[in-house]
Amino acid sequence: MRYDQHLVSFPWNDYELLDSGEHMKLERFGEIIVARPETQALWRKRRPELWKDTNAEFAQLENETRKGTWHTKNPVPESWQMSWHDARFSARLTGFKHVGVFPEQAPNWEWIDAHVRDVIRPASDAGRITSYIPNVLNLFGYTGIASVVTALAGTYVTHVDASKQSLDWAHENARLSGAGDDSIRWILDDALAFVKREARRGAIYDSIILDPPAFGRGAKGEVWKIEEDFLPLLESLKKIFSEKHNSFFIVNGYAAGYASRAFAQAIESVFDDISGESGELHIKESSSERVLPSGIYVRFVR
Repeated sequence: MRYDQHLVSFPWNDYELLDSGEHMKLERFGEIIVARPETQALWRKRRPELWKDTNAEFAQLENETRKGTWHTKNPVPESWQMSWHDARFSARLTGFKHVGVFPEQAPNWEWIDAHVRDVIRPASDAGRITSYIPNVLNLFGYTGIASVVTALAGTYVTHVDASKQSLDWAHENARLSGAGDDSIRWILDDALAFVKREARRGAIYDSIILDPPAFGRGAKGEVWKIEEDFLPLLESLKKIFSEKHNSFFIVNGYAAGYASRAFAQAIESVFDDISGESGELHIKESSSERVLPSGIYVRFVR
């Protein structure tokens, strides 16, 4: 495993990090500009004049780390569309300070797309016509952009999330992108419970993507605590992860509270003989060389 291999998300047509600092970040999602709290932004703002044109600013509730309210300064639609390459998805203001799009994941989307198109599918075809379609599992799939990107690259995705609202949002994003139900299977379930059942059934997935939260609840009230459940989840995933050459495994950590090396060493303790990389996920400001640390990742290939 190569540690400290940081990935940087650069601005694209529908997204840019305009400025950051003083525990805040200013971002453009499509035509909507939002200001949100950001604990990593310990520095001074570079361009305070840009903050005057904000459509909405998120204010956290007292004694809450995520919940709060949006204060709109300029009109904001209930939802609006964005795109990244061929993927289409909707953004909206939520009570948990996010808008359903996590731009720090763009380097992983790029990597997945290229790996499926250039490595997994050609290796499966081997120069002849075949009906083989790689089977990918996306756990804690949330609004489903990773599922859409993966499906559009030529896989069959099983998308699992414990929230009906998130699952509906992800399904909407798939429809916007033209990724139909023949390429994505939607599962409303607790991630760990689902994986354990799949292991008992003898299911095998060619590749796995997951983004576990620090704390969560399953569809039937199951409690997820990363400090207790992450390692058992990895051990269950090992039972359903394909031994095929070039199968990939990606773990992201947005709010898990752990260092990337902690995730990497947990994975190394479960999976044998893997070659991969881990590090931080950064977002580059559009008007400077400064980057905003926005999460961690670990990925490896068989």
